[in-house]
Amino acid sequence: MSSLLSRRDLNFLLYEWLDATSLTACDRYRQHDRETFDAVLDTAEKLAEDLFAPHNRKSDLNEPHFDGQHVTVIPEVKAAIDAFNAAGLVAASQDESLGGMQLPVVIDKAMMAYFMAANCATAAYPFLTIGNTNLLLAHGTPSQIELFVKPMLAGRFFGTMCLSEPQAGSSLSDINTRALLQPDNTYRLFGNKMWISGGEHEMSENIVHLVLARLPDAPAGVKGISLFIVPKHLVNNDGTIGERNDVVLAGLNHKMGYRGTTNCLLNFGEGKFKPQGNDGAVGYLVGEPNKGLACMFHMMNEARIGVGLGATVLGYTGYLHALAYAKSRPQGRPPSDKDPTSKQIPIIEHTDVRRMLLAQKSYVEGALALNLYCARLVDEEKTSVDEAARKEATLLLDILTPIAKSWPSQWCLQANSLAIQVLGGYGYTRDFPVEQFYRDNRLNAIHEGTHGIQGLDLLGRKVVMQSGAALRLLGQRITSTIAAASKNADTRAFAAQLASYAERLVTVTQTVWAAGDINHTLANSSSFLEAFGHVVIAWMWLEQSLAASRHYTSAESDFYHGKWQACRYFFVVELPKVGPMLDLVQNLDTTSLDMQPNWF
Repeated sequence: MSSLLSRRDLNFLLYEWLDATSLTACDRYRQHDRETFDAVLDTAEKLAEDLFAPHNRKSDLNEPHFDGQHVTVIPEVKAAIDAFNAAGLVAASQDESLGGMQLPVVIDKAMMAYFMAANCATAAYPFLTIGNTNLLLAHGTPSQIELFVKPMLAGRFFGTMCLSEPQAGSSLSDINTRALLQPDNTYRLFGNKMWISGGEHEMSENIVHLVLARLPDAPAGVKGISLFIVPKHLVNNDGTIGERNDVVLAGLNHKMGYRGTTNCLLNFGEGKFKPQGNDGAVGYLVGEPNKGLACMFHMMNEARIGVGLGATVLGYTGYLHALAYAKSRPQGRPPSDKDPTSKQIPIIEHTDVRRMLLAQKSYVEGALALNLYCARLVDEEKTSVDEAARKEATLLLDILTPIAKSWPSQWCLQANSLAIQVLGGYGYTRDFPVEQFYRDNRLNAIHEGTHGIQGLDLLGRKVVMQSGAALRLLGQRITSTIAAASKNADTRAFAAQLASYAERLVTVTQTVWAAGDINHTLANSSSFLEAFGHVVIAWMWLEQSLAASRHYTSAESDFYHGKWQACRYFFVVELPKVGPMLDLVQNLDTTSLDMQPNWF
């Protein structure tokens, strides 16, 4: 059994619940079947086990270093990524005309989950490259696709996203990087970008940076941001590599986790290089001037869901490691056994250890269900012949994205914490990997927008956009599940409980928006986000429990009963937490808002 992910659980989610094979009825995926899907997952699992997982600890202990001229990364990282590229996995979901396999997104994300679980730091390089290509395929020109996207899909170039600056982290309206138009319709960029993952290395022929910057006459704020391609090396019209662009590494950031990924402060146009004899880093406009943030959100939203998936699988592999340890580690005796000479029992026999494992199972399997559900929505958005169905998929993705990013980042990190606890003192040592999983996962609460930002997005925009259309649609989907579960004796009580919390969530949303003061409405948006997330994950568990209930008498009854028990745990222990959180939000509590900086 793999210690990365449970293939049995993946099969359940993909085939028994989400019915991924039904996607092969649409033209885009017609050449695929269950056999090809399984072959891709088999390949991913083998590559992840053989080439990504073995150097996970080594890259953590031997993080990239910069000697002032070159960045050194341990050689195993490049070997793993080369194998990933050789298997054609960068382009797995892309058109055949681009060298892709035209895999459904839900299969592509399940495949990617193996690499993130095995080695999130090494997987970050292709993860960012894939997001970069998807943005440019949506917003780039044919020439940009030819010169930059195709080499990335072939694995020759890598990609990044450059948003934050030293003085402006998540506050993108305050970025200072500037871009000046040139007579040949290129641009010259000047400025600094901070926290750029994969920003510098020597593992590829080129690095394609997507950079947010301002034009001289740009409006203030986010409405004055443009997006540019700024390659490390210029690319000639025939596709060959040209001279070095003026993109220079100023230094590496050293983080508590994700240590194998280079994380950079980059200077653009500092004058170290003068491409084509002039000052500034050469850049190429993507999309329209001053509309770059809208383009960048294509990559950011994809990255947010991807960050959630990464958080989930780090929690998942930690859970599997803790489960294996708990089954093999003898310690203590049952409370009823007072004989100190009797045989010790595996710690999984202790109720509190089972509680911790059950909590982890409920978090990670619930989160993975949400991640793959969102991926399935992307497939519907891309391939449905019904325009109304496509619009519904887009609406659901809009409202679920903050949850898909933030909930796993919080609760699958808690799963990692519990995994350490299961291992006791050993869990806190470097002799076991669970402490690294925790450190790596801690970053995901910050990646692509903090919980606070996601809460503001959800309560401040997503639930009220289009006069609440997304919230109503989500409510309809949850209500449909509740109706089905109400007819099943095994899930009837869960259905009634979820109905109560889902209804209250809508009522609270209406109450806080009727307050008439945006500061009061949003004062507890993070609590709203957490409560909303718990309701969504409870919905995911009710869906899974319904799918499992048909198989309780099968040969695999243990697996299906485990699903029901995890669902039971979430409804008994976790879902009731929603009540106090919604109380805080509904009461428009101003405790944090009223606190003055000088009182700290």
